Amino acid sequence: MPRPMSLNISCKNINGRESLKAERLKVRNFMKQIFSCILLIMIGSISSISQTNTEKVTDCREEKNKNKKYEKQLSDWAQLGRYRDENLKAQPPSINEMRVVFMGDSITDGWNLVQYFPDKPYINRGISGQTTPQMLLRIRSDVIDLKPLIVVILAGTNDIAGNSGLMTLSDTARNLTSMVELAKANNIRVVLSSVLPVNDRVRDKKGVLLIQTKNRPNEKITAMIDWLKKYAADNRLIYLDYYSATADERGTLKDGLSYDGLHPNADGYKIMQSLAEKAIARALNK
Repeated sequence: MPRPMSLNISCKNINGRESLKAERLKVRNFMKQIFSCILLIMIGSISSISQTNTEKVTDCREEKNKNKKYEKQLSDWAQLGRYRDENLKAQPPSINEMRVVFMGDSITDGWNLVQYFPDKPYINRGISGQTTPQMLLRIRSDVIDLKPLIVVILAGTNDIAGNSGLMTLSDTARNLTSMVELAKANNIRVVLSSVLPVNDRVRDKKGVLLIQTKNRPNEKITAMIDWLKKYAADNRLIYLDYYSATADERGTLKDGLSYDGLHPNADGYKIMQSLAEKAIARALNK
């Protein structure tokens, strides 16, 4: 009788140890699961922090670039320094030289006058992004002091877009009137250009449509053109009508004339070249 009792006790002990091992195994598996979850959370947090830090660095760089741009703009709002050195080096026009200065914004700035008007004494004084108040401030140094026979003014589209703050058509009209009066007071003949239409059908490299009418609505463009045409006629100025030659039946920029729906490409500049030559010839014969 004692042996069976001893065997029974031994079996109980074995069963107890097996049960304990099983419990320990469950605890270990449970702890592994918890550890795995904690590890995944930590990895996710680190990744999120890293991504957040990367975004912060990118945002910080963008803000620094913006601040540099604004600081530069505030230090020379009209960008009088852009052509200062070139203006100082410019020689007075020679006898019988038909010097022409092209005054404008990015459309003028991006126009290679040497390529499109070879062997012509034409000077480019366009500055990208500029509005009429900025041009008015630099017309003396960038136009009058160069003593051209003719100035071709192309301005206004950036006024519509509000590049230097909200502006009305009356604001633009006053600035252009002052520019014309200053030129005429210095015996410079004025060719006043129409602004160009825009096009919402051009896509960028990623295939995204570039919507230009958001900042330059067609109705504001046509309103400005109506004023320019009337002002030129009332003041006996040569009116250079780029608009009629580049607009389609909808009043938008013809397809194939721009790389972004706003600025002319080579084909666009070819049309402008022909029109500008004719307008300059008319101004010379006045």
